[in-house]
Amino acid sequence: MSARCCAGQLACCCGNAGCSYCCGPKVRQSRSTRFMYALYFILVVIICCVMMSDTVANQMREHIPYFEDICKGIKAGDTCEKLVGYSAVYRVCFGMACFFFIFCLLTLNINNSKSCRAYIHNGFWFFKLLLLGAMCSGAFFIPDQETFLNAWRYVGAVGGFLFIVIQLLLLVEFAHKWNKNWTAGTATNKLWYASLSLVTLIAYSITTGGLIWMAVFYTQKDGCMENKILLGVNGGLCLLMSVVSISPSVRDRQPHSGILQSGLISCYVTYLTFSALSSKPAEVVLDAHGKNVTICVPNFGQDLYRDKTLVAGLGTAILCVCILYSCLTSTTRSSSDALQGRYTAPELEVARCCFCFGSGGEDAEEKRNMKEGPRVIYDEKKSTVYSYAYFHFMFFLASLYVMMTVTNWFNYESANIETFFSGSWSIFWVKMASCWICVLLYLEAVNVMD
Repeated sequence: MSARCCAGQLACCCGNAGCSYCCGPKVRQSRSTRFMYALYFILVVIICCVMMSDTVANQMREHIPYFEDICKGIKAGDTCEKLVGYSAVYRVCFGMACFFFIFCLLTLNINNSKSCRAYIHNGFWFFKLLLLGAMCSGAFFIPDQETFLNAWRYVGAVGGFLFIVIQLLLLVEFAHKWNKNWTAGTATNKLWYASLSLVTLIAYSITTGGLIWMAVFYTQKDGCMENKILLGVNGGLCLLMSVVSISPSVRDRQPHSGILQSGLISCYVTYLTFSALSSKPAEVVLDAHGKNVTICVPNFGQDLYRDKTLVAGLGTAILCVCILYSCLTSTTRSSSDALQGRYTAPELEVARCCFCFGSGGEDAEEKRNMKEGPRVIYDEKKSTVYSYAYFHFMFFLASLYVMMTVTNWFNYESANIETFFSGSWSIFWVKMASCWICVLLYLEAVNVMD
């Protein structure tokens, strides 16, 4: 590694653009900053998952010499029980949530990257890592831990639900934006009609196929009445959304309304239904020979969770990816405006296949900025690309959502990461409630969006 690369990596610790001078490719300043915060978030999530793992705790007891003496020396209990379990995750997530909340307050009303507060947001990564570690560690020394955990649990539940609702709002906004953008193109090119029809057909095919598949594998001729009712209700809600989206009253108020939006939302409702049924604890009954038989789940799914370590690792990776995608996509200017009820006028829409990305004007600005640094693209000279405060607020809510999800929501006392992905009533009802909230938000949105 060259001396310049080493100096560049050292600069990452203090400066806002230091990381851009490393040996990597050119990168936008706004993206590199968000990547670093996401990296911190992933690091803490992994620590939380390790704390919830019985397998890791057992391996540590077996392979670390003088394990009990070390635990007693750091006053973590005879077997370090204070450093594992739901209470430890609550404390660590408290520190991470406080970290992002402080930066949310620090970055309020920042409109460009030239202010002192913007420099703090975009740099000093080593010191911020130390601060994050200190806050997560300091949470273990909060007095009256029982009262703290009981109060923090309710804060986490409220923040976790708010995180879910915001993502559902943005999903509904995304569906309307897609339909509006492609519909705008039909005025000049009739091929956009074919594109709209194709995507709509695919969406409804997935919805119908998914509901039929779940009816076959998650229900039986005798029994499974709860699954049958839920599938019937959610299928009916998908039909209701489709009828409402093309009703004359809605079409009069919103000429751009169509079944593409309802098709996309129906797809998501189908996914949430499948996810909820998959998270439902298995029902066990006695057969004619007196043996325990699992019902209301696919036959191929009964041995799905045999390798608990693999399932826990894969599930944790999927959880991180989904949360990061939600946090990073919801902090763009268009998403922030949508949450505040500000939408682009239909006549200003320019139809594009990749409508969710910026237009060509942004690329021209990038080319001009690329000349100003060997590795960095200063894309926030005139104004910030995203809302700094809202970015940190989303990660604050994501911290609470991770805390509640990893600790199995309201079944926290018996939670561990190995059994988390094998079924829980708390997770089942959270996902099912999310499904119904999504439908309500869509029905409300067709009355106000245009």
